[in-house]
Amino acid sequence: MDFMDLKSKKKAFDMPVIQGNPAYTVAPNRFVNREYFLITYETDPDALARILPPGLEAPEPLVKYEFMRMPNSSGFGEFNESGQVIPVTFEGEPGTYVHSMFLDCHPPIAAGREIWGFPKKLGSPKLEIDGDTLLGTLDYGKTRIATGTMGFKFEELDKLAVQEALGGQNFLVKSIPHVDGTPAICQLVRYQMTDIRVKWAYTGPAALEFHAHALAPVNELPVKRVISASHFIADLTLPYGEVALDYLSFSESYAASR
Repeated sequence: MDFMDLKSKKKAFDMPVIQGNPAYTVAPNRFVNREYFLITYETDPDALARILPPGLEAPEPLVKYEFMRMPNSSGFGEFNESGQVIPVTFEGEPGTYVHSMFLDCHPPIAAGREIWGFPKKLGSPKLEIDGDTLLGTLDYGKTRIATGTMGFKFEELDKLAVQEALGGQNFLVKSIPHVDGTPAICQLVRYQMTDIRVKWAYTGPAALEFHAHALAPVNELPVKRVISASHFIADLTLPYGEVALDYLSFSESYAASR
């Protein structure tokens, strides 16, 4: 491989740096029949305030817990995912902040962390139908971390409203150290899904339960009460993101002003 060609977008990503043998492909990534089970719940506002990065505010103490099944995704194959996103505002505009994610497949974990900064860790999420119940579970190792249930297809939702929500801005923090351990990158990243088509959407009665774990502390945003739930399938595309705030540059500018 010609290392002078590393400036090419298609060759400047991932390790090992071997042409034709990447850990993941370049974006955008297309998801077909991506299945979502989302449970919106009220949590402790003080716990929520402690974890939000600078620049984001939570207008209400709400969290959306996700169970997702990706049966067909370009470059990533088939995998499952589970985690927490938080409704927030940035400069007065609404969005969501991705707080935690657990996946069962290496390529989307590696790409998600290295390109966008998704907080992805290895876990064992699952989404399935259990009789008349939609069942989502997350295991970390041998320990059950989260269990979500909903009545299966009780009431149809407005597909266009769900589609509009999926197209909103999303935020996460990309934090990567230098080889000497000092901070190299610390950014508030923004991305938005594109080419969205919601095929169907339903709601129903729902419940959510967490269990404590030292390395997968989803329970640190505890469930006070379930607000709503939704189950839907959509096709959509994940493009590259953009830097909304560069925390290292901000810190340097602040220090210089002092």
